[in-house]
Amino acid sequence: MVTLPEFILLHAKSLPEGGVLSPKEFLHMGSRDAVDQALSRLTKEGKLLRVARGTYVMPVSSRFGTRAPSPEKVVQALAAQHGEVVSPHGANAANALGLTQQVPIREVYL
Repeated sequence: MVTLPEFILLHAKSLPEGGVLSPKEFLHMGSRDAVDQALSRLTKEGKLLRVARGTYVMPVSSRFGTRAPSPEKVVQALAAQHGEVVSPHGANAANALGLTQQVPIREVYL
């Protein structure tokens, strides 16, 4: 029998980089309080990252250590989950197309 935290980690590992987890996905495994507690404990242990209220992602491990997934992938996953269309701000798009050499400090999405 797989415990709730183990099931959450197995599901998180099956997602691509930037894949988003929400507590609603795991309500069939236990009560809302149990799911929230498991997600909170996994976050404190460093096995998950909380990117927003009720939104978690799996950190990316490499030979240099762990890091957060790329913001573009997280934003695209959130947009797909909510059924929205998200596009980068004009400065990011211009840099990606090679129209300018200025690199924006902050990533902004519309």
